[in-house]
Amino acid sequence: MMKSVKKLLSRVLLLVVLARGLGCLSGCHGSRGLKEFVMPETFDTSQNYEITFWAKNDTNRTQVDIYEKAIADFEALYPNVKVVLRLYTDYGRIYNDVITNIATNTTPNVCITYPDHIATYLTGVNTVVPLDELMADAEYGLGGSEVAFDAPVQDEIIPKFLEECAFGGHYYALPYMRSTEACYINKTFVEKLGYTLPEKLTWEFIWEVSEAAMAQDGEGNFLVNGQKVLIPFIYKSTDNMMIQMLRQKGAGYSTEEGEIQLFHDTTRELLYTVAEHGATRAFSTFKISSYPANFLNAGQCIFAIDSTAGATWMGTDAPLCDIAEEKIVEFETEVRMLPQFDTENPQMISQGPSMCVFNKSDPQEVLASWLFMQFLLTNEVQTAYSQTEGYVPVTSKAQESAEYQDYLSRAGEDNELYYRIKLEATQLLLDNVEKTFVTPVFNGSASLRDAAGQLVETTVKAVRRGQTVDEAYMETLYRDTMSLYRLDQPRSQSGAAVSAEEDLGPLPAASAVLIGVLVSAWILIGLYMGRKLVTARRAH
Repeated sequence: MMKSVKKLLSRVLLLVVLARGLGCLSGCHGSRGLKEFVMPETFDTSQNYEITFWAKNDTNRTQVDIYEKAIADFEALYPNVKVVLRLYTDYGRIYNDVITNIATNTTPNVCITYPDHIATYLTGVNTVVPLDELMADAEYGLGGSEVAFDAPVQDEIIPKFLEECAFGGHYYALPYMRSTEACYINKTFVEKLGYTLPEKLTWEFIWEVSEAAMAQDGEGNFLVNGQKVLIPFIYKSTDNMMIQMLRQKGAGYSTEEGEIQLFHDTTRELLYTVAEHGATRAFSTFKISSYPANFLNAGQCIFAIDSTAGATWMGTDAPLCDIAEEKIVEFETEVRMLPQFDTENPQMISQGPSMCVFNKSDPQEVLASWLFMQFLLTNEVQTAYSQTEGYVPVTSKAQESAEYQDYLSRAGEDNELYYRIKLEATQLLLDNVEKTFVTPVFNGSASLRDAAGQLVETTVKAVRRGQTVDEAYMETLYRDTMSLYRLDQPRSQSGAAVSAEEDLGPLPAASAVLIGVLVSAWILIGLYMGRKLVTARRAH
C-alpha cells in the first residue's frame, strides 16, 4: 500500500513541476500588462488598422450623424484606418465596460469619458496612454506637420478645459465638449406667485419661491398651476448639487492628494436644508421623480437644474421635448446661472466629455487612434456637435470661427438650430468660463462623487418615508455612505482605498493552475486512501 502511495505522490510531483513550467511560459506573455507606449518615428500607411471608438449618445440622431460623418471624413484621409463606432446611452455604461475589458486587454482604442473614470482605468498597467509626448510631437502632435488635416495646436485648446485633463503629472485626455449647469425657470409662475425673477439667483430665493408654490385649494389642486402635480424645484445631478454648494461655501470636498473631506458639519447643515424642503415635497431629484424637463414643460416644475447640454429639452418650444404635445403648458422660459450663496463670487462646475487613448501592443495602432482623436477637435466636428445641444467647443479656433460666431448671433430665429434657450445656455458658459471649477481627480474620485449625490438622494427619500433627520440620522447616513463607497478605508497616496488585506488583483494564471493541480492531487490521494481502507476492511 505504501509503495502505491509513493508512486501516486511521485506522479503528483511531476504534475506540479509541469504546472510550474507552464506558469513560467504563461508569465512571459503579458500577464503583468502592456509595455509602455513608445512613439513611432513615422505613421506606417502601408499597414491597415481597425480602431474602435466608444461614444455616448442620448437618443440624438443628429449627434450620431456627426460621428459617422467624422469617421467617413477621417477614413478618406487615412484609407488604411477603419474606425468602428460603438454607442452607449450613458457614461456609466462606458465606464463599466472599460473596467471589465481592461483585464482582457480588449479596451476600445478611443473612448469618450471623464477624468474621474480615467483615474480608475490607470490602476491597470499602461492601460491609458499619457498624451504629453503625442501632443508635443512636431510631426504627429497637435497641429503637426504630417497631420493630414487642419488640427488645432495646443495653444488653441481653451487652457481651462485642457487643465482639467491633467492629473498624476501627465495629460491623459483631451477635452471634447464642455458644459456647465443652468437653472431653467418658469418665469410665468414665478411672477404669478408675486415674485420678480432676479438676474442672479440665490439658494434662499429658490427655496422661498418653491415653498410658496406649494399652496393648494380645497380639492388638492396647486394654486399656481391648477394641477394636482407640482414639484417646484427638481435637480438632475445631486452629486453636482452637493459639490457646488460646498464649493460656494468654501467647504472641503477632497484634496489633490485624494484626501476625503466630504463628511463634515457644513455638509450636514446643507443636508438639513435639503431635508426641510424634501419633507414638504417642494424639492425632488431626477432619481426620485424623473427628468426635470418633463415636469417643467408640463407646468409641474418652476426651477429645473440640469446641464447646459440639456437645454434643447427645456421650455414650451423645446425641439427635443419628451412629453406628449397636449401636455405642454405655455409659459415664459428663462435661463440663469445656478443659485449661489454669494452672488458676487459665483462658482459653477465645469463638465462635459473628454477623450482618451488606450494602449495597445502595436504602437502604430495607438498612433492611428491619436490621429482620429485629433480629428474630433477640428472646426467642422466641434462646431457641428456643439450646435446639437448647449455644448461649447473646446478650442478657440472653433469658437472664433466665422461659422460659430454666426450661429451664436442668430438666437431665437427658429426653435430648432437657433433655439433661444439652447443658445442662452451656451452663452452662459462662454461668458463665465473663468468662474468654473473641477474637482480633484484620483483613483476613487468617481466613488466620492457618487457618495456626494447619495447623501442628498438618501436624505430626500428618508423624509418622504417619515423618518426623522437629526444628529443620530446623520451619523448613520455618514457611516453607511462611507462604507457603501469604501470611503472609510485607509487610502494610498494615489487616493485608492486600501483594505487591511490589500486587494492585489486577480490571481495570476500560473498560480491558479498550480493551486488547481495541488487541490486535485490531494483529492486523488484522499480517494485512493479511502478506497484502500474500504478494501482492507472487506478483506477482514
